[in-house]
Amino acid sequence: MRAPLALAALLLPLAAALAPAPAHAQVCTADSVEPCIDWQVKNRFRLFKSEQDFQTHAVAHGPGSTILAVERKLARGTDGFGWARDMVHNLCVDPVTSTLLDRCERTYEAARTGKPSSDRKKTESYLNPRDHRVGLTLKNLATEPGLACRWTLWDKTPPGRQFDTACTEEVIDDLAAGIGTKVSVTVHRGEEIVAILESRVEVRDLLIAGMGDSIASGEGNPDSPVMLSDKGFCYRRLLGGTFSEYFRPSRRDYRGMRDCGPTTPVRDAAPTAQGSAQAEWARAGADWMSPACHRSLYGYQVRTALALAVENPHVAITFLPLACTGAQIDEGLLGSQPIRDFAKACEQAAGGRKCATSVPPQIAQLGRYLQLAPERDLDLLLLTIGANDIGFSPMVAGVMVDPKEDEYDVLNRFGMIKTAKEATATLQKELPASFRKLRAALKPLLGGSLEHVVYVRYGHPALEAPDRTCGGGRHGMDIHPAFEVSAPRLQSVSEFVTKSFFPKLEQLARCNAGGGCADPETERMTYVDGHDQAFARAGFCATEPADPTVAEPDFDVACFKKNGSSFRTDSDALEQPMTDGCSPSDYRPYAPRARWIRTPNDAYFAAMTFPYGVLQAPQSTHDGLWGLKTAVYGGAIHPSAEGHAAMADAAMPAARHLLSLSAPPAILAEPIPPPAPPGASSGAAPAAALPPAPVP
Repeated sequence: MRAPLALAALLLPLAAALAPAPAHAQVCTADSVEPCIDWQVKNRFRLFKSEQDFQTHAVAHGPGSTILAVERKLARGTDGFGWARDMVHNLCVDPVTSTLLDRCERTYEAARTGKPSSDRKKTESYLNPRDHRVGLTLKNLATEPGLACRWTLWDKTPPGRQFDTACTEEVIDDLAAGIGTKVSVTVHRGEEIVAILESRVEVRDLLIAGMGDSIASGEGNPDSPVMLSDKGFCYRRLLGGTFSEYFRPSRRDYRGMRDCGPTTPVRDAAPTAQGSAQAEWARAGADWMSPACHRSLYGYQVRTALALAVENPHVAITFLPLACTGAQIDEGLLGSQPIRDFAKACEQAAGGRKCATSVPPQIAQLGRYLQLAPERDLDLLLLTIGANDIGFSPMVAGVMVDPKEDEYDVLNRFGMIKTAKEATATLQKELPASFRKLRAALKPLLGGSLEHVVYVRYGHPALEAPDRTCGGGRHGMDIHPAFEVSAPRLQSVSEFVTKSFFPKLEQLARCNAGGGCADPETERMTYVDGHDQAFARAGFCATEPADPTVAEPDFDVACFKKNGSSFRTDSDALEQPMTDGCSPSDYRPYAPRARWIRTPNDAYFAAMTFPYGVLQAPQSTHDGLWGLKTAVYGGAIHPSAEGHAAMADAAMPAARHLLSLSAPPAILAEPIPPPAPPGASSGAAPAAALPPAPVP
């Protein structure tokens, strides 16, 4: 006989509380064909305030999609301006202090079942969530007229919470964190019970941190790229005489003076009453998740954590972004460091908040977060560090800046020019010592073992084909008149990277011979270099996409001249800075390209960074030091969003393995389909018959 619904509603919670868990939990798996309970965490990437932002990524991840494919899909959907500009100001992050919010107001797509629409908004603790919003549905249930479902959910003790719904509807509720929730569904037709399904649901909230330098932070890829003006902006070169000025694109919303002064016609008014020239300039600049550190949502660490959330519907990811451009092990990870974008950070500090000039050590920041979440362990740490420690940026400057130009002498005088030979001594002596200190600082934060530290190695920035280094010239380099790549110097640095730097990083991370590990079993990190082959055809000089679905942007082909004549040198450059009538505003910073390494031209057109704390402070926005600094230290020779996506794809297998997660054949991202009308066919395979109801 069939059990009456009223009796089942009374007895089921008591029986479930007293009896052991069912031998076969009726929760859906990838190959389930029987009726089952399916569920997913609603906004699994907890850095996002808005579930809609998460769903943008979840829907873009089709079955078997790579992060690189998703990045290209989203980039094309924004006409190459990038998806992050609509999300960067909707994060659980304080952009002024570059710290995570203690409490974060999040917005969900739907309220809990039975609650008013105001329930869509909810203030949560970021580090210590009390509960997680979850959606539950029935799958593989045969469509029968008159069926209804009674859901019963209890976190600790009966009677729990009950919801009466159509069996095709999703039930949404907040489930207590850390203890699991018992779920039962009674399928009935009137008072007749047709079936009872039971399961236990527990959200696995993973704590993942990202640490390191500019490659780890996403430098060169602002969340909201600078909007360029089609008019010019004057820079003074570090030369004397009449011909010491040059013109490059200005910022679109900058209303201050664009010329350098009396040597060129004054065609714009003085800075407006809204503030000083630098404040006006900052307001018209690019924007970041953290202006102080140039942390970006495009960085591989964010993309890895986000992809883990997308492909695992039963987890939540609490991500701690700590990486900072310019960081070294001693100054950045273990000690404090200067902020990178002083003007933008201070512009965001309006309203009387103190404008900081330095960033606390990343290790100290991580330790503080762990102290604030004493019940949690750090599940995974993504790390890239070492390039700044050996002076990689000075090596890049030594390759890009023409020794015949005065700018080379200025950089050299400040110690900002370095050869591969000079870097070798640092690599062999100082870097191993710094890694020893880093291991000692990290071990207590990870339970005494560094296995869950995923060290993701740098991609080679200067290959146009496997084992073939880019050549010399000014293509992509003519944002500054002093730039011209020296092929012999580039070849020397490329060989140093391939034969010395990368092997040493592997030794240090894996505790191989020469790695300097005192206890390899506990100090060995998980090393990732699976993106090598992908970067081998995507260096800064690449012009032929390896993927046949990618075509070089029209602007790049027509306007970035191979002979280095992209910019006008005549007196009309203030009004139209580019040759052949090219409009700077037509540049698309996130359009798919052959090159995954930002050239100096790319870095200027995407970010136009005026770095703080590098060389001496310029006297004005037109100062020659600004022009030099923004070209050398504004994200040039850093991975683009595509490059970061490829690095994240390489990190995913290691992350899944360490977290005991598997790559699903398909990503759960589809909305719940509407119920089919009686008698209609969905075209899908027929649903399984209902299991029999228990007989009392």
